[in-house]
Amino acid sequence: MDRNQLIGFSLLFLLFLGYVYLSMPSPEEIAEQQRVQDSLEQVRIQDSIELARIATATTDAYDSGAAATDSTTTSSGADSLAGVRAQVEYGDFAAASRGKAREVILQNDLFKITFSTKGGSVKSVELLQHEYFTNDSLGNETTANVVLMNDERNRFEYLLPAQRAAKGTISTADLYFTPILNGNTLTMRAEAGGGAVVQQYTIQDGSYTIDYTLDLQNLGNALAANTDEVQLNWVNYLNRLERNTSYEAQYSTVYYKPAEESVDNCSCTSDDIEKVDEEPLKWVSHAQQFFNSTLIAEQTFGRAVLQTETLTETSEALKLLRAEVQVPVGTTQKMQWYIGPNEFDRLQAFEADVEDIIPFGSSIFGTINRWLVRPLFNFLLGFVGSAGISIILLTVLVRLAMYPLNFRMLKSQAKMQVLKPEIAKLKEKVGTDDPTALQMETMKLYRETGVNPLGGCLPMVLQMPIWFALYRFFPASIEFRQRGFLWADDLSTYDIFTYLPFEIPFYGTHVSLFTLLWAGTTVLYTFYNTRHMDMSAQPAMKYIQYFMPLMFLFMFNNFAAGLTCYLLFSNVTNIIQTLVTKEVILDKKALAKELQQNKLKPKKKKGFGARLEEAMKEQQRKQQQAKK
Repeated sequence: MDRNQLIGFSLLFLLFLGYVYLSMPSPEEIAEQQRVQDSLEQVRIQDSIELARIATATTDAYDSGAAATDSTTTSSGADSLAGVRAQVEYGDFAAASRGKAREVILQNDLFKITFSTKGGSVKSVELLQHEYFTNDSLGNETTANVVLMNDERNRFEYLLPAQRAAKGTISTADLYFTPILNGNTLTMRAEAGGGAVVQQYTIQDGSYTIDYTLDLQNLGNALAANTDEVQLNWVNYLNRLERNTSYEAQYSTVYYKPAEESVDNCSCTSDDIEKVDEEPLKWVSHAQQFFNSTLIAEQTFGRAVLQTETLTETSEALKLLRAEVQVPVGTTQKMQWYIGPNEFDRLQAFEADVEDIIPFGSSIFGTINRWLVRPLFNFLLGFVGSAGISIILLTVLVRLAMYPLNFRMLKSQAKMQVLKPEIAKLKEKVGTDDPTALQMETMKLYRETGVNPLGGCLPMVLQMPIWFALYRFFPASIEFRQRGFLWADDLSTYDIFTYLPFEIPFYGTHVSLFTLLWAGTTVLYTFYNTRHMDMSAQPAMKYIQYFMPLMFLFMFNNFAAGLTCYLLFSNVTNIIQTLVTKEVILDKKALAKELQQNKLKPKKKKGFGARLEEAMKEQQRKQQQAKK
């Protein structure tokens, strides 16, 4: 072996020794392993003793003619074995680890809450004033009360680090609580040595809020040393509650509120995990399109890991939401639990931005919906009582509010129509061989007559925030849910005028009549508004303009009927405004006279038009040089 090989093997040996040293368990870990082994050995020995005692007792009983006591003796022995095993596995929590699950109910005029004594937590919540569509045994569509948090796979548990338990960590979901019902207050108590885990729930009439407290009483010796917080593990399989479940899934996710930041959320459309460890949380919410369950701390929660998981379309549940939250346990932790509909006023009353879970949109769109469209619609709804009539009135008011912008657009279009004969003369004069020269002369004519060719576009751009806001408003507002109008039985989901005997890709198996009528009126309006336009330069535009309504016919067929109803009556109102403005209010002879007078006024070349004209002249000069 040469020198290099010797050095190499020596280094490998030293690395091996270092690895062995670093991998050795600490004295505390060795002690804990030994304690667990001793506990398991104790159980094994006790099992052997008890089995021998049972066998002896059974033999003696038969020998003495007392066979009737055999089952009692066996049962007593089994109970004794189970008690020893529970003592080893659960330590101070052994007494609460054995029992029988029972149900306890709290109810007011709005919801019925079923609790389980196993885990001491909510098993299901039935909303007494909200229904969803379901199918009976014969396949007929019927309705039933909305039920939340009732999936058997759900969990709401605290993970307690126990000192003298082989399991190490005890889940409250495995403990049996003793219920104490006192009026509208339910106290769940699980004994643990000289202390107890206590969960208390209180409800009031007219509210979906539960006043909830967690109190770990005198558990200093039962829990691991220096335990100042425990982990809350909240797993929630959401029920399918809406007819359009794919649309419902897009509005279902985990929302959360950092103490000093704005509301945030996991992704609504894909699997997502959010880790919040830089600052405490004020609340966590498992939200659906129209319902939510939100846990709000009186002070704050600690670190959290929040997760949303999309499920297949064939899954019984809509979506899986998880929240792992650190809860301080130094004192009694007071919380509020809201389990109910996404009603803006109720959520806003918490004064913690909980209302932001309603997906009205962010930025300017959400602002318009929350503080303009929503109050206006609620006023109209309270005034007329019909959601459908309120939509029509809202449509008319919005169109009237935007009419000054619409009037400018229509006037600009009318001026362009008046100039159409002069533009035709320019084509004859300049010819069509030089498009740049023709465009320059046309722009010069616009400048001389004071016509802005973009005047019809700006009003449309300014109206876009309103349109986008309303696009988010109707599917997010619970005020439309379960409210019918004309042939639609629920304005929060698509209307079904008839079913198709087959499925059309990207369209579905049903026909939304609101969407069909909207597309038809859009085609009529487009034809009327563009019949005088010269599209000889771009003949394809003559057909493309009719392609958009067809495309949206497929898109809007599965949208909320409230939105397509609004779009339809918005079209009708717009057509009426256009006809009255163009045929009655605007005088084409007066416009022609105004344009001729503008020609006589001295013009100053400035602004965008002047820069555009100069740029076109430069382009024309370069083209002429290129030809030479």
